[in-house]
Amino acid sequence: MSSGRLAGRVAIVTGAASGIGAAIAARYGAEGARVLVVDIDETRGRELAEKLEGAEFQRADVSSADEMSAVVETVRTRFGGLDVLVNNAFATSFGRVEDLTDEAWRHTQRVSLDGVFYGMRAALPLLVARGGGAIVNIASISGLGGDEGLGAYNAAKGGVINLTRTVALEAAARGVRVNAICPGLIDTPALQGVWDLVPQRRESTKRSIPLGRFGTPQEVASLALFLASDDAAYVTGAAIVVDGGLTARSGVPPLTS
Repeated sequence: MSSGRLAGRVAIVTGAASGIGAAIAARYGAEGARVLVVDIDETRGRELAEKLEGAEFQRADVSSADEMSAVVETVRTRFGGLDVLVNNAFATSFGRVEDLTDEAWRHTQRVSLDGVFYGMRAALPLLVARGGGAIVNIASISGLGGDEGLGAYNAAKGGVINLTRTVALEAAARGVRVNAICPGLIDTPALQGVWDLVPQRRESTKRSIPLGRFGTPQEVASLALFLASDDAAYVTGAAIVVDGGLTARSGVPPLTS
């Protein structure tokens, strides 16, 4: 039997086929949790679930309330309950606000914000029935400020952060802790897609990070493990950045040589 920090617990991780979601699912599995790997990418999602002891895969579109309810029903019937929900799946659209189409805006909100709402709404009764648990929402530093060309994503991730705070207040008395992680520039397939479009920006962007490098999905997973574990028993309603110091700046240029 595993003696890991999540031994005997059941977790759902959405958007778990790659990047941060895959790193969190793998870390939870290594720490003893049974994980339901959720993604629309069946090939990579099933491959990951097969590598994790006791894990299963379920294809689901988080922007569908019915499909997220089905995900929660799966853990109830097959795993016997739920202890941890990680809402990680996201979508984004690029473009200045005046250039965004209705569909680009709505797609980003449906996946990145509605999906978090649907997941929490469906999971809360099961977490409460278990006697409490943890929800970890993957937001972004883009939810803490604005970015040119990312208005839809800024709005969605800002919504995730404040929704996290609201649910933390509503669920605290029932033993459910709810926190958000705000990653910065993490070396994921999604970020690589940006460099494919603007390769000349990669090195200058890296130099703008105080720690001088991009983060790794595993570094985000370490925080997600802490927030899901008993070590974070007194942490709820928080939005914690993992960004190498990127948001530490006020914006004032350096005043010393």
